[in-house]
Amino acid sequence: MKVAVTGATGFVGQRLVERLQAEGHEVIALVRNVQKAQMTFSKANLPQVKIVAYIPKESGGWQTQLSGCDGVVNLAGEPLFGERWTTNSKQEIIASRKLGTEKIVEAISNADPKPRVLVNASAIGYYGTSETAIFDETSPSGSDFLAQVCQAWESAAQSVKEGGTRLVIFRIGIVLGDGGALERMLPPFQLFGGGPIGTGRQWFSWIHREDLVSLLIKALTDDQMSGVYNATAPEPVRMHKLCSTLGKVINRPSWLPVPGFALELLLGEAAQVILTGQNVQSKQTQASGFEFMYSTVEQALKQILH
Repeated sequence: MKVAVTGATGFVGQRLVERLQAEGHEVIALVRNVQKAQMTFSKANLPQVKIVAYIPKESGGWQTQLSGCDGVVNLAGEPLFGERWTTNSKQEIIASRKLGTEKIVEAISNADPKPRVLVNASAIGYYGTSETAIFDETSPSGSDFLAQVCQAWESAAQSVKEGGTRLVIFRIGIVLGDGGALERMLPPFQLFGGGPIGTGRQWFSWIHREDLVSLLIKALTDDQMSGVYNATAPEPVRMHKLCSTLGKVINRPSWLPVPGFALELLLGEAAQVILTGQNVQSKQTQASGFEFMYSTVEQALKQILH
């Protein structure tokens, strides 16, 4: 296969590129920063990746690179929790996903021959947050900011189907791997000061990075996959269980909680997403025949940290 990937230097994208190349596929990385991409792929010993500069929110010559591709994986978007949400940063978060996806769809519609499939990222933020509700792929969307982001993101991808391209959307949970969210959680535990955030009762719906990458590759190659799938492991956990398991795996205590107000001071409105969480089930994903390598958080953490 020939596959174009946006967000190719990110936490998930880089691993996807590595796995695609290892399986013998040709990869085109659409990137904003060519120099960073060259360094990233050189360090990862991936010299065969074709690097193409693009501006996600603008049409341009980069769009012609999608002609002849078998599939496109669109992972690009501004970080959700990089800083406090302001009016400007919120606009940028939505625009990076909505406009970025619209330009990918535009490129696919003009491609000759067209890619057969678009695999588009979304997030479990689509459902809103709740300590009590259980969400699956059929659940309605929430109404908070992240739900609005995901609605705009997914809506922008839908029109790709008009040209006959198969569309798969993954609502992705918290991705656990060597880096990412876990990298931020580990230091307090390593210093014997780790513990649950807020009440500890909020749900944490997660997926191991290797399982997510396997899902992305399955979506590229399995013509039966179409529509929306939750990219979350079969067993979400409450925050206190995640933290106690993390402490157990690295042999550190996990009793010192992080008060909710401290997170609110740091992240503002964005803190509510973490403090409330959501219990997301991956019914459609499991029905597709996908088998998770890491279905429990203990399995996942042991693999990552040992």
